[in-house]
Amino acid sequence: MKKILLTGALGQIGSELTMKLREVYGANNVIATDIRSAENEVVQSGPFEILDVTDGKAMHEIAVKYKVDTLIHLAALLSATAEAMPLLAWNINMGGLVNALEVAREERCQFFTPSSIGAFGPSTPKEKTPQDTIQRPTTMYGVNKVSGELLCDYYFQKFGVDTRGLRFPGLISYVAPPGGGTTDYAVEIYYDALKTGKYTSFIAAGTFMDMMYMPDALQAIITLMEADASKLIHRNSFNVTAMSIEPEQIAAEIRKTIPSFKIDYQVDPIRQRIADSWPNSIDPTAAKEEWGFKAEFNLEAMTKDMLEKLKEKLAAK
Repeated sequence: MKKILLTGALGQIGSELTMKLREVYGANNVIATDIRSAENEVVQSGPFEILDVTDGKAMHEIAVKYKVDTLIHLAALLSATAEAMPLLAWNINMGGLVNALEVAREERCQFFTPSSIGAFGPSTPKEKTPQDTIQRPTTMYGVNKVSGELLCDYYFQKFGVDTRGLRFPGLISYVAPPGGGTTDYAVEIYYDALKTGKYTSFIAAGTFMDMMYMPDALQAIITLMEADASKLIHRNSFNVTAMSIEPEQIAAEIRKTIPSFKIDYQVDPIRQRIADSWPNSIDPTAAKEEWGFKAEFNLEAMTKDMLEKLKEKLAAK
């Protein structure tokens, strides 16, 4: 990767990945785009362009303007939002992906787009879900992700586009606010722990889902994109995870720092149904074997870092 174009650069992943890539590859070599602008470091620290990903012509013009060799396509509606607006989700998630793949094909770019544990469904094995298994999701977001994995495989096989992807679990971060995902409770709980000392979870106690701390997710993207293509058996997409946890476990870990912290529950039926359709845990063996995936943060280390960083962030406001 030498000249990188990102879509969805102001989103949960994009806002941190943009800065990480600028740190590694140089600020002027990472072109951030989003449908809106903002007064923040993503916009101010390097090249930024307004882009609606459903406008393929505009995306292509930006790629040509900056002579990019890598396209990282992050723009999408997340699980709960997509379920509330399924047709819009299809138009943005799939229309944007097709446009991005076409740009990658025409400009011979290396290509990355994230998939998700949402690509699995209720008929998928729930424990240690294999890399290769049945994928019959029951949500629009999941349908988008399975379709996206297959489409990226097609562009690799048909056109030789160097497509790569990761099936992300829930991503936990102190930088960007939650954006309509089913696993967002695992971000919100840390904010509320510091702000009010209590949290009302929209996901039921005992609901296990895979999670990963954002620093591990960012490093996984870079490591995969820099990996030797000849060693990749699976491309779109690799299972990755750091921990399988449920709300009570996060609460217990928080209490090590905030002993008075309390959690209760007001379950959101839509997001609970989505969570129940996903695996309890997934198997990242293929990612470890093919390109050396490794997560550094477990629940204890992540919670300690989240509370420290969020405390600083909230105090600065």
